[in-house]
Amino acid sequence: MKIVVVTVVSGRHAHLAAQVRGLNDSTGGPVEHIVVSMGDTAIVDVLARAGSTATCIEMPQQHPLPLARARNLGAAAALDRGGELLVFLDVDCIPGPEMIERYRCAATLPDNERALLCGPVTYLKEKDLGAEGETLTLLTAPHRARPDPPANTVERGDNFDLFWSLSFAIGAANWIELGGFCEDYTGYGGEDTDFAATAEASGMGLRWVGGAHAYHQFHPVSDPPVEHLDDIVANARTFFDRWGRWPMIGWLDAFAARGLVEFDGSELRRLRPTSVDRRQ
Repeated sequence: MKIVVVTVVSGRHAHLAAQVRGLNDSTGGPVEHIVVSMGDTAIVDVLARAGSTATCIEMPQQHPLPLARARNLGAAAALDRGGELLVFLDVDCIPGPEMIERYRCAATLPDNERALLCGPVTYLKEKDLGAEGETLTLLTAPHRARPDPPANTVERGDNFDLFWSLSFAIGAANWIELGGFCEDYTGYGGEDTDFAATAEASGMGLRWVGGAHAYHQFHPVSDPPVEHLDDIVANARTFFDRWGRWPMIGWLDAFAARGLVEFDGSELRRLRPTSVDRRQ
């Protein structure tokens, strides 16, 4: 089974280099890597300095970042190279040494032939910056909001809203059937929830793969992510138009509590920028 890893990136150069080293340390040896640069012309040099043999696809600069389209371009390149299992890994994630192999094994089981495969993700703290190899695996503490099955097991999932695109695998035929990520979404938020909703509507399964660990490298974030407010509002509306329900409700409620939007569960309206915005 030919496995191709797809990563989309803009900035995060140190994170990308750490990811490359993690892929090189994967059991079974390095796998083919497609990196899609979203307007960042330095990525080719970053990969070269990291000793990577990844194929870099360059997109023109665009704001907001075209995450859905970039993933689709990476997947198309992976399929062109004969990829049979596509592994999507966000640039700020380091793969555990067995992640790729765990995804491969799960994909070969008959019960998982038509399913999205997701692995546990550990969110590293600032003090963990630079951790790699055995030091990294000792920090394993998967996010508690998602299943964490024992290694060598696969757990069926029934809540597709728990799907996350930062680390998942999908067979080539399944990817083609779903048609990739909806490119109506731009910027941050919603496109992965839409992708999972499409999979659920098509009758595909959701599987949580024990031992397919990834490690999310620390970087500053805000909660709620006010820096992505406009993207989230626009993408939430797109999702509602497509599916008749609101995604990211926790964030929308938090924005409403700060006076940034009006949201009552049926209507969503972005308020004009105020001093609240400027204080974020």
